[in-house]
Amino acid sequence: MTLHRTRRPQFFYTTAPLPCPYLPGRTERKIVTELSGPGAETLHDRLSRAGFRRSHNIAYSPVCPGCQACIPIRLVVAEFEASRTQRKLMRRFEGVAAHRMAARATAEQFALFQRYQQARHADGDMAAMGFYDYRAMVEDTPISTGLVEFRDQTDQLLGACLTDWLSDGLSAVYSFYGPEQAGLGTYAILWLIEEARRIGLPYVYLGYWVPGSRKMAYKAGFQPAEILQGGGWRRMQPGEDD
Repeated sequence: MTLHRTRRPQFFYTTAPLPCPYLPGRTERKIVTELSGPGAETLHDRLSRAGFRRSHNIAYSPVCPGCQACIPIRLVVAEFEASRTQRKLMRRFEGVAAHRMAARATAEQFALFQRYQQARHADGDMAAMGFYDYRAMVEDTPISTGLVEFRDQTDQLLGACLTDWLSDGLSAVYSFYGPEQAGLGTYAILWLIEEARRIGLPYVYLGYWVPGSRKMAYKAGFQPAEILQGGGWRRMQPGEDD
């Protein structure tokens, strides 16, 4: 008798409507699915190329009624050249060392995470996160994930970037840094671009670019970039970020 293994069906769910965190007066809904089991890595790769993002063991994409403002964006590593402003920023942080760490939460990271939230997002939900919430954000992952820590010459932790390693790129999940370290978030992206170039990956995924949202405007400052619209990735054209 021959036994045939059947693939477990992948279920997708739609969340209840909530206030949009990016554009005032709009409503947010998401389509979500669980990432689990031996196929989680492959599924996450496929969904990332389809514009999904990851949080914990969930992949999600916006499906907001009457709104398509959230546009997936990824950077083309091989063609990227830092702008004059970005080169100046790299020189300012040239003494900073980046370390790829396992996806393990530490008290040192959490203290910095709290300072960042209070300074930058005090009215947001993440400002109320306790250590166990932070640990779940970092460690509850079924795929290849790590934390890139940025430290100065005295080994002080300046910032960190939770990052997913995909088959075709690096995905910046969440960055935080000391409030006094202006520009370190941009520097983290520049580091990811150079790391992707070093290991031969073609893209750095930045999540969603939201025209009209000041929080998300910085993503269009990295060029060349591709955006996902109409079911396919296309090159972002000059002036689209105006």
